[in-house]
Amino acid sequence: MRRRDFITLLGGAAAAWPLAARAQQAAMPVVGLLASESQDGYADRLRGFRQGMKDAGYSEGENVAIEYSWANGHIDRLPILAAELIRRRVAVIAAVGSANTAVAAKAATTTTPIVFLVGEDPVRLGLVASVARPGGNLTGINLFNSELISKRLELLRMLVPTAARVAVLVNPTDRVNAETVVRDLEPGARSIGVQIQTFEASTSGEIDTAFTSIAHAQPDALFVAGQTYFNSRRVQLVQSASYYRLPATYGSRSYPDIGGLMSYGADVVDAYRQAGAQTGRILKGAKPMELPVVQPSKFQLVINAQTARIFALTLPPSLLSIADEVIE
Repeated sequence: MRRRDFITLLGGAAAAWPLAARAQQAAMPVVGLLASESQDGYADRLRGFRQGMKDAGYSEGENVAIEYSWANGHIDRLPILAAELIRRRVAVIAAVGSANTAVAAKAATTTTPIVFLVGEDPVRLGLVASVARPGGNLTGINLFNSELISKRLELLRMLVPTAARVAVLVNPTDRVNAETVVRDLEPGARSIGVQIQTFEASTSGEIDTAFTSIAHAQPDALFVAGQTYFNSRRVQLVQSASYYRLPATYGSRSYPDIGGLMSYGADVVDAYRQAGAQTGRILKGAKPMELPVVQPSKFQLVINAQTARIFALTLPPSLLSIADEVIE
């Protein structure tokens, strides 16, 4: 082969390489991750989601791409973001963060598969026909457990046996979740002789205002709803509870990890792993209507013993015996 012909051939091959790489990337399925909040506080959850996809045979950047769409707390933007993901022809939408996200995704498409992660009953929300047989183009993970909310209040009472009045903090922008929390708390509170009073906050400033109002009401303890926005403001919430000397219960272990008194709830990271696994199954060809909605089997009771001592609380043996972890 003449030198000129060899150089021409080499140059043509070199030019083809980027085209081949782009073609390979274009052929890679894309998962649209639609979230109601900001990326803050999502590191562990995203790690769980990616692990679930990896368990199903998909690794981000290798054989699947993930398009992230964050509403940053602006619920009204969710329909717009969902429509954009549909226009980009994503293979699956993972709708996480709140019921609002799943509802917006469902309204945007009847064909693109959707994997939701919600803390409310998906049948009541109208997302699926039933947990066992979802029907349509949606399936996912359901963290809802009516007994779970009452159990959190019961565990708080075990730790603070003198608590007769409990403040409940909810985020009203996640309306369905807020209503569910209050509705399911009321019978549990009556059964143990506790009065509850609800306070609302959906911004950092409103959290400060809510704590001022809570302090004036002088409750014996605080119940913080397990909502995604609150997780992103967990440092502020834990510090405020400490400042006002309010023994508080939270929905996930991310709070006791930074000094919160106690938490009880589903293993959220594992729930995101399950959502990733569901997404991977759909990428492999499974139909959402054939995948039952998964309900978590892992629940964690985590107590921060150091914070309990700061509040002059004694950890009863009955509570210690069922705790999954006691942080010293």
